[in-house]
Formats: sequence, C-alpha cells, structure tokens
Amino acid sequence: MDGVLNINKPSGPSSHDVVAIIRRATRIKRIGHTGTLDPLASGVLVVCIGSATRVIEYMSGWRKSYRATAVLGAETDSEDVTGEVIRESDCSHVTRDDLDAVLPRFVGQILQVPPMVSAVKYKGRRLYELARKGEVVERAPRPVEVYSLRVTDFQPREKPSFAIEVSCSGGTYIRTLCADIGKALGCGAYMTSLVRTGVGPFEIEDAVTLEQVEHMASEGRLQEILHPIDEVLVDMPMVVVSQREEALVMNGVILAEGQYEVIGSSPSVAEHVRIHAQDGRLIAIGVIRPGPDGTPKLKPEKVFAGSEG
Repeated sequence: MDGVLNINKPSGPSSHDVVAIIRRATRIKRIGHTGTLDPLASGVLVVCIGSATRVIEYMSGWRKSYRATAVLGAETDSEDVTGEVIRESDCSHVTRDDLDAVLPRFVGQILQVPPMVSAVKYKGRRLYELARKGEVVERAPRPVEVYSLRVTDFQPREKPSFAIEVSCSGGTYIRTLCADIGKALGCGAYMTSLVRTGVGPFEIEDAVTLEQVEHMASEGRLQEILHPIDEVLVDMPMVVVSQREEALVMNGVILAEGQYEVIGSSPSVAEHVRIHAQDGRLIAIGVIRPGPDGTPKLKPEKVFAGSEG
C-alpha cells in the first residue's frame, strides 16, 4: 500500500506521535511525514506511506500557509505560549495601524534566526536538545520567503493580541515571525496558537482526522483516503518512455534525448521529472541534466518496482 495522507493533526501530539498512531493503525512500517508540526500546532500534516516515503525530499520545497495568533508585550524563551516569560513591556499604546505598518518588512525574502526549540542542528546536535538542558547558542540567520502576510484580527488591551494569515516557503518559523513582529513594534510578542492550513496541493478543508484513518484502516479501506504518488507530484513535469526504455529506466540507465517523450512544456535543465510507462504507470523520478555532448540526458533517481499511479 503506497500513497499520501492529508492529516488534520490535532494540537497536543507531536508529528512523531501521529506517525506512530498511523503505523499502529495500518500495521505498515514505512511511514514518514514531510514537515514537522510542533505539539502546540494543529492542521495539515502530510504523511507518506510505503513507496511514497521515497519522494518526501521532492515535497520539502512546497509552499505552506498558516493561521496564527500572538500576544504583544511579552517575550518567551520558546517564542510561544509554552515557554517561560523572559521579558515584558508596556504596549497598550500599540494600534492596529501600527501593526499593519510594520508587516511589509516581513514580506518577501527575509532572514530568520532559528528558535532554540527548533530541529536545526548545531555542531551535530538538535537545537531543541540543547534548549532542554538550558543551553543557548549563537544561531546564524537563515533566508526564508514570505509570499503574503495579513492581519485578520486585532484586540487592543494592556497586552494586545493579533491574528495573522501567512503564506511562506518551507523552513519559515511562524513563532519567530510573530516574535520579530513584536520586536519591530518595540514591545515583543509570542505566539499563542498555530494552524497549518495548507501544504503544497493539500488544504485543511480536505484533511482527514486520525480517527478517520484508524476507522478506514480497520475496515481495510485505507486506499480510499490515500492520494496516489503521481497525483501528489502532478506539478512535476512528465515524460513517457516506451516498453524498451522502461526496462532501461528500471535498471537506472541514463536515456538520451529522443529516448523519451516530454508531455506538456519542456522541463528545464536540472529539473526533476516524473517518468511514466506507456500504460500510464509512474515508474520513476528522474532528473534532466546536460551530457558530455551538451544535449539533455534523463537520469533515473528513484525507481519504483510496481505501479504508483
């Protein structure tokens, strides 16, 4: 059984916990997710089953969208409500207009310092492992991209609260975005809730609950809620090979231009493509690169033993 689940993760369990629950329900060992959601967060968690785990790397660059809430006037060591307050300030004067005025600074390509509770590695160790021991280390800023950012609610009070909707690149820390917005307003902020509303082609409206997964698995109907690998990678360019070339692809042989047919627009050099057999089966993921003679060559990277379509 191979495919992808669009899970609506509840707040509370970790992403690892979700994978463990699905593993027990399905009795399938090869399961992984495409991007961690913290225990506090809820929403879309893309979970790959069976052969789909082999294409997780091609999903890491997917655009993500979130809804988040935050409180102004305080900072925590985790940048969210689960941490200890390390600084407070008066921000009763901050208005919705003030908030709207600083948001353009955080749209486009920006730099973020990964929070200490993140999974980023420092000298071979995860930052969250160091944070649990009370250690704080210097972290280099990392580039991320925020495609859109807007305020959806603002509540003026001694410690004003606000809500935002964000569309961003993978690797963007929303808790850090909230904290940085607070710093831009001169009073600090920490995130109080987070919902991931979309990952690539998956939307929260179409996500299934863990209870639904357990129910469908118990009835032997899991396939009904699994998205085929080919459907998930539909934005990846597609090429088709003949029966003769299919055998070559299955053995990892590089194909020259003319040994495969491009469907739709031509992929660019170094772009990954889906390789299909003539009967429509997805048989491999490959990459097109120039050969020694300068002409495009198709190199299989991930070969699938059976039908994945």
